[in-house]
Amino acid sequence: MAQAGSGPFRIGIDVGGTNTDAAIVDIAATATVSRGVCASSKTPTTTDVTSGIYTAIENVLSKSNVDRKDVLSVAIGTTHFVNAVVEADARRLSKVAVVRLCGPFTRQIPPFSDFPPILKTMMCGPIFYLDGGLEIDGRQIAPLNADQVQNAVKSIQDAGVTKVAIVGVFSPLDHDGLHEEKVKRLMLELDPKMSVVCSHTIGGVGLLERENATILNASILSLAQRTVHAFCDAMIKLRLDCPLFLTQNDGTLTDAATAAELPIKTFASGPTNSMTGAAFLASLDRENTLAKSDTQVLVVDVGGTTSDVCALLPSGFPRQAPNFVEVGGVRTAFSMPEVLSAGLGGGSIVTYDADSDHVSVGPASVGHYLTTKAIIFGGDVLTATDIVVASGKAEIGDVSKAKTIPKKIVEGARNQIKRILERVVEDMKVSDLPVSLLLVGGGSIVQMDDLKGVSECIIPPHHDSANAVGAAIAKVAGEIDFIEILADQDENAILEKAKRQAIDAAVSRGAERDSVRIVAIDKIPLQYVTNKATRLIVKAVGTLAIPDRNNTSGVSDTNPSELTSFARGDSKDETEKQFHQTPPGQELAPLVKHSSFIDIGAYKPDVRGGVWYISPVDLEFIATGTGVLGTGGGGSSYLQYLECLESLRKAGASGKMRVVSPESLKDSDVCVLGSWYGAPSVSGERLAAGMEITTAIDYSVKMSGHSHFEAIVADEIGGGNGLSTFPSSVHYDIPVVDGDLMGRAYPTLEHGTPYVYGESITPCVIADGKGNASVVLNAESNARVETMLRTQCVDLGLMAAVSCAPLSGRAIKQYAIPNTVSQAWYIGRAVHQAQKSKENLIDAIIIDVKRDVSRGYTMGQCTIAPLNSDEEDEYISGSQSSKIDTMDQSRYLIIPFQNEFLYAAYASPDKPNDKSQHEVICTVPDLISILGQDGEAIGSPELRYGLRVNVIGMPAHPLWSGTERGLKVGGPAGFGLDMEWTSLGPYQTPKSVLDEFDTA
Repeated sequence: MAQAGSGPFRIGIDVGGTNTDAAIVDIAATATVSRGVCASSKTPTTTDVTSGIYTAIENVLSKSNVDRKDVLSVAIGTTHFVNAVVEADARRLSKVAVVRLCGPFTRQIPPFSDFPPILKTMMCGPIFYLDGGLEIDGRQIAPLNADQVQNAVKSIQDAGVTKVAIVGVFSPLDHDGLHEEKVKRLMLELDPKMSVVCSHTIGGVGLLERENATILNASILSLAQRTVHAFCDAMIKLRLDCPLFLTQNDGTLTDAATAAELPIKTFASGPTNSMTGAAFLASLDRENTLAKSDTQVLVVDVGGTTSDVCALLPSGFPRQAPNFVEVGGVRTAFSMPEVLSAGLGGGSIVTYDADSDHVSVGPASVGHYLTTKAIIFGGDVLTATDIVVASGKAEIGDVSKAKTIPKKIVEGARNQIKRILERVVEDMKVSDLPVSLLLVGGGSIVQMDDLKGVSECIIPPHHDSANAVGAAIAKVAGEIDFIEILADQDENAILEKAKRQAIDAAVSRGAERDSVRIVAIDKIPLQYVTNKATRLIVKAVGTLAIPDRNNTSGVSDTNPSELTSFARGDSKDETEKQFHQTPPGQELAPLVKHSSFIDIGAYKPDVRGGVWYISPVDLEFIATGTGVLGTGGGGSSYLQYLECLESLRKAGASGKMRVVSPESLKDSDVCVLGSWYGAPSVSGERLAAGMEITTAIDYSVKMSGHSHFEAIVADEIGGGNGLSTFPSSVHYDIPVVDGDLMGRAYPTLEHGTPYVYGESITPCVIADGKGNASVVLNAESNARVETMLRTQCVDLGLMAAVSCAPLSGRAIKQYAIPNTVSQAWYIGRAVHQAQKSKENLIDAIIIDVKRDVSRGYTMGQCTIAPLNSDEEDEYISGSQSSKIDTMDQSRYLIIPFQNEFLYAAYASPDKPNDKSQHEVICTVPDLISILGQDGEAIGSPELRYGLRVNVIGMPAHPLWSGTERGLKVGGPAGFGLDMEWTSLGPYQTPKSVLDEFDTA
């Protein structure tokens, strides 16, 4: 270890599942080779957590001879809080009351809708829908109502619940916390003993995921407060009179007081500490090395059982996971690093199959028994560490014992280790630049050979304590996340103001102002919006300021003695008792993943007498299939799936949710239509009230002069609208037609096949959850109907329901695309079967994505490169979909999109953007879908570098491809493309679930 200097010093702690690591860093000596690391220590993690922390800190203080008064801060990273959720430990979780500030909205998907049953039972408290919340443009949905808040508090008290989650619609865009914070103040005035968490402090836009994270946070508050109090007790016993911090998921610090209130932000701090510590130890933080580098930097943390890999951004922080992450089976949205794990570590077991002459490494491991079970330590289990020693790459244990390992096993194991590392590196790459690989962790010696695509491998000093060093040198961040209307405004001025706000936020959290830098600016255009509405996310990061010992104010000066109130009356004995309890280890059965509990191959839908009665499993399959048929657009199938489950639950065993074939309709029958209309960015936040579509249908029927209707049909099968008919079918007790008006997703109503062939789109009604409704009685063209509706939709908050003029049974049979509900079911079943059998669905990787906004649509292009032939696997079978050719191993695949994917073309890797060299292999109206590693569809907003994908295509119905009228609207010309329609092949009518499974 390095000789301790004059300081000052910072101590970092990382509490892992097996070991607790500590490191002490001289921040005045970080320019040295040792990066100022004076001492490090590794000790077993104790059941009470704090004993291990106490021992680790004592060890590094003793080794370094650092005077305790020279320690500026202690920073702890811990998995203690997330383990309570993952283990579903009822003794560490509390019931939570949920208060939504939403006016009439969001009732279609109640809180806890997608929680695993066991967690729902433990956490679900009273639920309230109160006035309040915002529209996307900042208008109030409804003013707050103090009487409602007072009544809610009384009900919560009567239920014996003390933890509350407040969730306001679009609250992340409300910088002053106008609604959530005001309600919190009112509640605490009425009952100061309550613990109240506001969702705008937890996550960004996306109500359900943000709400879920807020509930989890509220549920572990008591645990967090006891834990932080115990940490403070340990600091007092250690005689460390300095601020205590906890490390967060994004690699930055939060003071102990804030961590006790927002523990969820520390859930994934362990891997992040390793990554940021590795970059620091390798001196990549100096002079903005990462930003200037012509390589990309990946960090691999090799432990005893697994290797975790993460990509470092130019900011020096790990790349964050996109979209949502699941914690204990709960879908959440908050800052989490994107980490991939491989079953390779120092203790990985090596096996040899004599029959196949094949050597395998991992994923089984001897773990922390390495020093007793490995060959070099006198054991009888061959491990990866034995292979390292046998290869002459390290001198550990009894080297002579490693010489007895057969040479072909050593060579075979080395090849497998090399292959595993190459695969995980390839999976995590963020660009096509060469890779600089940082190896940290005690098992990093397993890297012995050059890796394909890796220009250099670096094992930095103190690599085995990178996690603790990362905690010690963690920085402070400030982030601003808001939506701004950029039309007719100075975009640069708005951005500069946001930068200043982010810097101020970092300083207020304890950063030294002169050190703060802007490290990330994200501009995300909103879909279907014509006023350049853009979500801006600006993040600033700075070095933790050196505290003024004479000033006890400020975030960075949180002192352990100030935090004793977090115990909330719990005695020390009770705290220790809680820590020592054994987790129950109960299985988290997912409430919304019904296919997990059935034999998918043997499952048969309930079809009797020409009627298909829908089950939760059917809905799950259909939801997955509609995502694929969304061809990159169509909005979220997941949210609509939850709405359907809620409608099915309310309907009970009545059989109201059912499907019939188009041929079963009489010519004189009337078929209504109803779908969602607006921006997906709004639908994911301002969830449905539940009566928007039926309101629009009621008015459209009335305006059309009909006195009856017998069925309902989807206007598009792709995306969320492919499921939007099912709740309405329950409401009216009418069947859904097995078909739709597009056979896919398209961006406008005029893309409905009946309207292409002369059926009337008007009168057309648009309605919202407040009961507002507007009608387009007539228009000069279908395109004009679209522009008129869009104007109304903006006024209604960019999310509403639309119902066009009802269609006759004759028109449905003549112009609807048949059997598309069945098609979605078959595709979904195939995907879920592949998931359950652990099939690999991937044959290509995205290497470039470009985006822009035009006419309210997200425009862009995705570039996809083939994987190596040895990485390919077979695609799913049994559906109506097929792969787009067999991907040419020498060429890229280009897929432009306008929300939906427009065409696919082969391109030269040397000039991928040279359209003159493109070989178009498929265009609209044929369907193009991009599937992720789990077989689920990836929408155009979710595309990003490094995703491994499979591209499939499906021929369009002849109503689109077989006539000039169809191609003019739905083909390349309809999207302004100067190219001929190119098809995958002849159309085949999808199989019918009704025909295959009817038992009558």
